Amino acid sequence: MRHPFRNVLLACVLAVSALGLARPAAAAQTAPEFAGIAAWQNSKPLTMRELRGKVVLIDFWAYSCINCLRTLPHVTRWYDQYKDKGLVVVGVHSPEFPFEKQEGNVRDAIARYGIHYPVAQDNDLATWDAWSNRYWPAEYLVDQRGNVIAHHFGEGNYMEMENAIRTLLGLPRLTDAGAMADKDAPDFNQLGSPEMYFGSDRSQNNASPGGDRSGTRDFAAPSRLDLNRFALVGRWEIGRQNASLVGPTGEIRLHFKAKKVHMVASANDPVTVEVLLDGKPQAPVTVQKSMLYTLYSGQDYKDHVLTIRVPKANFHAFTFTFG
Repeated sequence: MRHPFRNVLLACVLAVSALGLARPAAAAQTAPEFAGIAAWQNSKPLTMRELRGKVVLIDFWAYSCINCLRTLPHVTRWYDQYKDKGLVVVGVHSPEFPFEKQEGNVRDAIARYGIHYPVAQDNDLATWDAWSNRYWPAEYLVDQRGNVIAHHFGEGNYMEMENAIRTLLGLPRLTDAGAMADKDAPDFNQLGSPEMYFGSDRSQNNASPGGDRSGTRDFAAPSRLDLNRFALVGRWEIGRQNASLVGPTGEIRLHFKAKKVHMVASANDPVTVEVLLDGKPQAPVTVQKSMLYTLYSGQDYKDHVLTIRVPKANFHAFTFTFG
């Protein structure tokens, strides 16, 4: 999302030998307080000070972020497994898009992904800034004295983080990495497409002439669509963060290299889009709520052309993400 390497597993260079994770540059850094929280879900308002004596995992996430969603099963499992042994998990929901600020949307996502731990809605990114965070997802581990002793940015390192939690809880370390392998995680060495944005603020993958400028116009796809480019067909309005279909029908064409294609999208009323892979029909997808939708799920990392046919206006596209 906000960081250009969102689809890359990030690791810091300073290792904590006892925990196997990266640590802050300054030793024994006191965990910042929560700031500017618009709403708390699954909990009364919390403070880091009142959580002293507990092991605390802070998880920065956003519900339309595919990397966050692939991390969530691990975070929710840690909470369920260790909450009675002294672990507190706090999900700090820091939105990228305006619809992610809506309390009902976040509440729906919490239910959809089985999140039972406290979630703080950081709508104005005040807590994000207090922690000097720059990544989705990002996990920060806080010891019983309130010190940030380790962190991890991006996906992966699940056994290392769980062992860090277990060490602070006085539990023996785990050794079976295979049991914690993320079977849904992509092979980043083969994944060949980056996140792509529809809005004019970040439109470098839009191959349609004029797709990088805000405004309403008629679009046509180029005769040849290069890899990692998409194009609009029909009458669309380009906003800073999204493209909205204003004509009666429209298309989106995408040349990608990935096993899975996801789109963050919404529609004023339910709209079922037709999806074709290299001209062959796939399962249609119905879009309404502002969230991430899976358009294609395959078995290989070959490049393909995806065509999305939208049958009516008021369809809003924000991003493509891949797996």
